Amino acid sequence: MDDFIAYLDTSEVRPGKLDELKAAMAELAAFVELNEPRIISYRVYFSADGSTMSVLHIHPDLASLEFHMKVAGPKFPPMAPFVMMRTIEIFGRPSEELVARLQAKANLLGSGAVIVRDFHAGFARLPREWSIGAGAAAK
Repeated sequence: MDDFIAYLDTSEVRPGKLDELKAAMAELAAFVELNEPRIISYRVYFSADGSTMSVLHIHPDLASLEFHMKVAGPKFPPMAPFVMMRTIEIFGRPSEELVARLQAKANLLGSGAVIVRDFHAGFARLPREWSIGAGAAAK
């Protein structure tokens, strides 16, 4: 389970685009739910004043996040008119290739930085079935 990955991106909502962004993100969340069976959680949050959006997802392993970038990646460019991405934070150990793909996403949606936070200590209580067959399910 030391391959567990958490992802958090934070973006500024462009003025006057909140309603369109909320609709687009609801559609994206539904798409992810239908097309990414291994993702543990995919959640979209807005600040109280609607000026900031954060997207948090939890993956049982690196393959799940890589699969997300492949499957949902084409859905990211239409979001560009709605947001200015500030950061993408990865909690875990992504590959250099994945970091490069995430930086490309950050550049597409703004000028955000990709921050990698390496695991030090702790645990995750994830059901065993989420870690079984990781390679087969993510292909």
